[in-house]
Amino acid sequence: MIWQTTRFDIDLSRPQVMGIVNVTPDSFSDGGCHATTQSALTHCEQLIREGADILDIGGESTRPGAPPVCLSDELARVVPLVKEAVKLGVPLSVDTYKPQLMQAVLDLGADIINDVWALRWRDAEGHADAVRVVAAHPTCGVCLMHMHLEPQTMQVQPMQGDVVPQVRSFLERSAQMLMELGVEKSRIVLDPGIGFGKTVAQNFSLLARQSELLAAGYPLLLGWSRKSSLAGMTAPAQQNDKLAPRERLAPSLAAALCAVQRGASVIRVHDVKETVQVLRVLDAIRSAELTPIDF
Repeated sequence: MIWQTTRFDIDLSRPQVMGIVNVTPDSFSDGGCHATTQSALTHCEQLIREGADILDIGGESTRPGAPPVCLSDELARVVPLVKEAVKLGVPLSVDTYKPQLMQAVLDLGADIINDVWALRWRDAEGHADAVRVVAAHPTCGVCLMHMHLEPQTMQVQPMQGDVVPQVRSFLERSAQMLMELGVEKSRIVLDPGIGFGKTVAQNFSLLARQSELLAAGYPLLLGWSRKSSLAGMTAPAQQNDKLAPRERLAPSLAAALCAVQRGASVIRVHDVKETVQVLRVLDAIRSAELTPIDF
């Protein structure tokens, strides 16, 4: 299976590792770590050395409760980095829901739009132009994510009931809307939105029943890295304290491995080097299964 993007046809027969590059002051795990264009570009280069297949640049935190960022601030954070990062020789994704920023980075050569709103966001005048920006581009890739409500309210009032069919139905409708506007199916990847308006149990049901999401017929991108659901499952039984985001490497790797084993095509992670190592072990095991042993 191929993910068609602006400059690259990404081969999804091998799981792709998407390295997170947050140029934000308030992301839940690494806010403020890469605040300047040069420090963020250095981080991009480091992730590539560690084995990242794709870079995902974001200029606005969408953690639960995060306030929205004005367009001018997001442009100032993201555009200078994209100008340089497109020269690094790997597919470049931009994590945004604002159509003006989408257009700006696509004009610079960005390959993928990664939108937590699945192109549904409307401005103060009620315009939803993101879908038109993506549909008007001849080849860019797009990742459509499921989010319940919005970042300010999604964990205050999480979803009710069995989320798997609800998430699948939403993502199928979102993809179909794009295809009706002329976007090729090969450009579309879906993300069930781990942690975006779901309870801990609901998040794990999306992983356990990932095959039901894959039945929709699209590649899946999964973002489990350092999520709070993992912290709740791994805290010592006698303690109420959850693991801090930077202490969640082991559970993040476990979730990434399970997601790939259940058919995920792209894994969005903070810890690229360790994730690549885990996937190489998995690949060696799978290769050994296919290789006859002579005694």
